[in-house]
Amino acid sequence: MNGIDIRPQIEAVWRIESAKLIASLARVVRDVGLAEELAQDALVAALEKWPETGLPDKPGAWLMATAKNRAIDLFRRNERLADKTAEIGRAQARLPTDTDFDSVTDDIGDDMLSLIFTACHPVLSTPAKVALTLRVVGGLSTPEIARAFVIPEATLAQRIVRAKKTLAKAQVPFEVPGAEEIPARLASVLEVVYLIFNEGYSATAGENLIRPRLCGDALRLGRILAGLAPQHSEVHGLVALLEIQASRMAARVDASGEPVLLADQDRTRWNRLLIRRGLESLSRARGLTDDPGPYTLQAAIAACHARAVTAEDTDWRQIAELYDRLVTAVPSPVVELNRAVAVGMAHGPEAGLAIADALAATGLMNTYHLLPAVRGDLLERLGRSAEAYDAFRAAATLTENMRERRLMLDRAGRLTDRTAPTRS
Repeated sequence: MNGIDIRPQIEAVWRIESAKLIASLARVVRDVGLAEELAQDALVAALEKWPETGLPDKPGAWLMATAKNRAIDLFRRNERLADKTAEIGRAQARLPTDTDFDSVTDDIGDDMLSLIFTACHPVLSTPAKVALTLRVVGGLSTPEIARAFVIPEATLAQRIVRAKKTLAKAQVPFEVPGAEEIPARLASVLEVVYLIFNEGYSATAGENLIRPRLCGDALRLGRILAGLAPQHSEVHGLVALLEIQASRMAARVDASGEPVLLADQDRTRWNRLLIRRGLESLSRARGLTDDPGPYTLQAAIAACHARAVTAEDTDWRQIAELYDRLVTAVPSPVVELNRAVAVGMAHGPEAGLAIADALAATGLMNTYHLLPAVRGDLLERLGRSAEAYDAFRAAATLTENMRERRLMLDRAGRLTDRTAPTRS
């Protein structure tokens, strides 16, 4: 097509249409793995055909028609002669045609919800849920997911293959759970989206502190869920949290990619549109319940930061109170560590350090780098520079993220003049 590379356009179409395509196919073939293979076949066909012909007027419909034909061919090959005619007829009746693809919005809503619940089914491990969700709902390729989580491609590919086989072996139904099951099952879905966002917001390992694209994918998944399950408050709570957290992305690193602590961030670089959207989602979440869940409580904490024009304006007492509620709702060492930070800001570093030291005494967070990082900050504020130095050095040895490691070493380095004797 005049030598113009339209591959980026094809990739954009795929990212937009793939989840709908896989969801519609899975409704018919009742197998997410097979549905994804059929969709991939349609993508390969598009990559071969569209550079010659150009993008069709309705690329989603073209992909659906192609995948539909692949599905019918599969039925023809695999069904016994006596059964195949009826099965093909049923398949054709269930699949959207190439002319009505854009009109099946009601089915697509149910299909998408079914796809998300299937990809996040309890029969799968959490890493498998994350990988499969990014693959079939997020539209990411295996190399993209592997790069995002800093694991070998082969490992990630095996994880996805095993997840598909596990779903097939367990004969997990492709359907929206019953009303009585949704709250428990929805918690698993929200956890996956939350984990995806967190890995993008603060990468576990590698050279980059943040991976904005991964955060964007999580946000998109959250918004899809909010549209499909608008009556569930925690869906809006999670979206509110992600929107507000994402608003800080541009200010979290400097021009060279090094981390910038929250207190030092240029708040004029915070995205006011995302903050406004997040506050609106928080309002919706609060309007649906008098007993906010953990995501809504975390969103309320994020909102306290978002509303503060300067770091000094932050309502740390309100944040500490919210963390008190959060640690009661979802007791965990990580939440308790965050509470230590808030209490240290609201009531003084000594009060915060008491909480952090109690956590350290349990041994539950011996490998978690943020525990010594928090202790280091509180100890520095108390003027206990030698102990703070040791804490920051310990944090540096525990993190696998190169940017965070340099930050911890830099903070320790700034204390060397105040430590005696000089440490190597």
